[in-house]
Amino acid sequence: MDFAFDARTQELRAKLLTFMEQYVYPAETTAHEQRLQLKSPWDTPAVVAELKAEARSQGLWNLFLPDAEHGAGLTNLQYAPLAEITGRSPHLAPTALNCAAPDTGNMEVLAQFGSDEQQKQWLEPLLAGEIRSAFAMTEPEVASSDATNIETRIAKEGDEYVITGRKWYISGAMNPDCKIFIVMGKTDPDNEDVRRQQSMVLVPRDTPGVEVRRAMQVYGYEDHSHGGHAEVFFHGARVPVENLVGEEGGGFAIAQARLGPGRIHHCMRLIGMAERAIELMCRRAAARTAFGKPIAQQGVVQEWIADARVAVEQLRLLVLKTAWLMDTVGNRGAHTEIQAIKIATPRTVLDIIDKAVQVHGAGGVSQDFPLADLWAAARTLRIADGPDEVHQRSLARRELKKYL
Repeated sequence: MDFAFDARTQELRAKLLTFMEQYVYPAETTAHEQRLQLKSPWDTPAVVAELKAEARSQGLWNLFLPDAEHGAGLTNLQYAPLAEITGRSPHLAPTALNCAAPDTGNMEVLAQFGSDEQQKQWLEPLLAGEIRSAFAMTEPEVASSDATNIETRIAKEGDEYVITGRKWYISGAMNPDCKIFIVMGKTDPDNEDVRRQQSMVLVPRDTPGVEVRRAMQVYGYEDHSHGGHAEVFFHGARVPVENLVGEEGGGFAIAQARLGPGRIHHCMRLIGMAERAIELMCRRAAARTAFGKPIAQQGVVQEWIADARVAVEQLRLLVLKTAWLMDTVGNRGAHTEIQAIKIATPRTVLDIIDKAVQVHGAGGVSQDFPLADLWAAARTLRIADGPDEVHQRSLARRELKKYL
């Protein structure tokens, strides 16, 4: 696809492909072996720091951030093929490039809405890859797909905010390098405008009253490489009013601004996951024999491979169109396409990975291949950043408005 991109993107893409071959893929086994020797499974294997140092030395750093002052200054369209490549090794490559969620979204929030002091204290070390962060929004007691349901309270008392609530599936929070939470809660629960009830505040992890209670599993996985998905309690945790992000009542709008780029980044990486699944499926089919002939000659397997290739090419074009629209008309103008890729990409990639698992037989669900882990990640993304049904509902309403 080199022909479709400008010279800088092609240069970065070629450099990144080489980086993946020389450093990332070999480090997958190393990271797994090192993690088994760690005192805590949530500590970061030493090879990750080595990858980050190498990536930074090669200029493969903070590629996600379009702000040239803080990031690489790439457009969404330029970043898309690079994020796709990192999706081929989703547990190592994004972290190596300092392009891993939830830090990416948090850095975007701080860059766009953070005060000068907040940027100095938290954005700068995040940009340098010195610390990690978490975004505390989802709650177990309410349907968090509707952000207006959030029950966590952020009560102002004098020159402090007091945070009380329970969150879960807070990605990255188990990692000891996670030093800061962006917490979404209600500062004005009685406001008639339900979208002005919420605010966001910065809560350092070591704040008294912050309890990281446990890691939530995802289809049996604890996702050590991403720092887990924690259940977190805020027992009257107090922070200065200066820790407010943006303005009171602006939490819902900030969340929407944050989730737009996050959704497309997930879809970009999902395409890379699909490409790796197709590669593994083809290699397995060519190397194994069943019923007297290679699996690659079985008609049903050939159909799976052909359908997978068609589906990936279609998805890639839709994601690239969405990235282009975000660059040219903004997130609001790309609203329909953002929802479309959020609906289509995880669902389609999940099916491709599932077929790759089937071709691998028992090996496909084992720890000896990355497919089971990729399947769990793709399935989870049908819920993360808004369930399929929420996006279908919104997208259908936009379409129906044309005729009602």
